[in-house]
Amino acid sequence: MILALAAMLAAAAPSAAPCPDVVTSSALVCRALQAQSAGNAEAAAQSFEEAAKASPNDDPATARLWAAAGNMWITAKQPGKAALALDKALATPHLQAEQRGEALLDRARAAEAQNDLKTARAKLNEASTTISEDPFYWYFSSALAIREGDKATAQSAINKALTLAPSDATILFEAGHVAFLTGDEDKARSYWMRAAGNDPNGPVGKAAAKAAEMLGVTPIVKSDAEPPK
Repeated sequence: MILALAAMLAAAAPSAAPCPDVVTSSALVCRALQAQSAGNAEAAAQSFEEAAKASPNDDPATARLWAAAGNMWITAKQPGKAALALDKALATPHLQAEQRGEALLDRARAAEAQNDLKTARAKLNEASTTISEDPFYWYFSSALAIREGDKATAQSAINKALTLAPSDATILFEAGHVAFLTGDEDKARSYWMRAAGNDPNGPVGKAAAKAAEMLGVTPIVKSDAEPPK
């Protein structure tokens, strides 16, 4: 979703041809990308890890492989394995700028999934220097702040996310949660209705529609409404 390392690796690897039946880094990356395309996040993570182990430690691509493995372990709902892979990526000097920021964000996600909110916030703060224009960074900061019981940070972070991606259904859905948490049911309903309209057939849109219905309104599917101010 956010970490683009796997996409970068895909650009350098053939996607149509069968993967070579050998144990080399490039062949393992090929298998990882095929597993990812098939929706098998666990197999993709395992192949990315194996590719990283088969690569020289001083090769900058190795750090990216560990980071891609970590991202896939998060998708596979195995945050402990994600944390280990991402720590290996971040221990090297080879992830720079946005790449490092995205890996730190994923490390924060892994920590949050392990209920280690202190580490999650620390990694998120570290990532801010390079990916503060990523709307998902602020979305996750808001969601984390809710778990931390910090309403002010949750509100300011979701406001920033909305500024960067005002039509994103996931961000609108989270904005509704923040509004509801702060006691503004009208604003929560408005955000959820817009999220439902922007993603009528997706899981986020359906969840937003259900949330709005719980507040006593049936969403009207529209995609051109302005977000509440």
